Amino acid sequence: MLEFTEGHEMFRNTVREFVGKEIDPHADAWEESGSFPARELFSKMGQLGLLGLTYDERWGGGGSDTTYKMILGEELGRCASLGVAMAISVQTDMATPALHRYGSDELREKYLRPAIAGEMVTSIAVSEPDAGSDVAGIRTRAVQDGDEWVINGTKMWITSGTQSDWLCLLARTSDEGGYRGMSQIIVPTDTPGFSVSRKLDKLGMRGSDTAELSFDDCRVPVSNTIGEPGRGFQQQMAQFQDERMIAAYQMVGATELALQRTVEYLKERVAFGSPLLANQHLQYSLAEVAAELDLNRHHNWVTVAKANRGEDFTREATVAKLCAARLGRRMADLAVQYHGGMGYVEELWPARFFRDARLWSIGGGADEVMLRTLARMNGIIGD
Repeated sequence: MLEFTEGHEMFRNTVREFVGKEIDPHADAWEESGSFPARELFSKMGQLGLLGLTYDERWGGGGSDTTYKMILGEELGRCASLGVAMAISVQTDMATPALHRYGSDELREKYLRPAIAGEMVTSIAVSEPDAGSDVAGIRTRAVQDGDEWVINGTKMWITSGTQSDWLCLLARTSDEGGYRGMSQIIVPTDTPGFSVSRKLDKLGMRGSDTAELSFDDCRVPVSNTIGEPGRGFQQQMAQFQDERMIAAYQMVGATELALQRTVEYLKERVAFGSPLLANQHLQYSLAEVAAELDLNRHHNWVTVAKANRGEDFTREATVAKLCAARLGRRMADLAVQYHGGMGYVEELWPARFFRDARLWSIGGGADEVMLRTLARMNGIIGD
């Protein structure tokens, strides 16, 4: 059973205050501009120790247990721009875990430490125009030439791609097909041959930038390889578990707040002579969300407990990502529906939440990938 200490509660208050002061007041402007000042915000987070909670203190991390990361995720999920929340999680749980686990001391000192301090912005560069959830289908290649990798290819859907200082790139480094022969490589974005092809215009998550990136004979040292060459796919699969759990933490926080705000609105909104919340159908629909939210939260607790014990939590992360994303979509739909016409305009929060929450069932492994993984784990389909 997961136990919460006074320190955990104090930390929650710290994060909630930070979100209320440093993110929420600027969310509308950032949504309008399609980006937020990542270096400025991350620097403030770094000063509070929020960007490397579970990382080794040797590299500037907090050395904390995973419970703190869960709390951070839940509180970021409550912010007014889930696009910003996601960009923060790229910095903390998508682009840096592999470097922390497998990187050389030199790479950790040069790239991980400043990322934890918020002095550098980083992105995870895995997806491509023809290979999103199908990671084994990536085509970007890195060919060794002496002590350098020569990289050519394209990456797509890259969060913070227009602002990144370095990328955690997954590329093919041998002629072996499928999941074999891939490596994770750190690519500084000031490297000749690297360019941002375009900034993508998205349905939601508009508070953070998403880019298409190009590599044209982009040369980086072979020493920039994270871990063992040829093991990039396996390392990325481990990194995906961090990504899926931070997504699940965030959606628990986001769904909880959306439920609370919807209930408050229905108490105040009068129709046909009584508050809308007097309608039993609305009561029961929201009660079901509340019940499923409890299940999602407690499942996350079990997963965190396993992580704290150093146990594998791949199955739990898969379930958490799938179920939290689906519950968030359901709550978003109810919020728009129960707010009526006001839920469909940009004046109130439901419209943005509806657009933003939809990505949770796509990014980090689509629902269908989660289901396929679970089907394999349960022996429903073969390997």
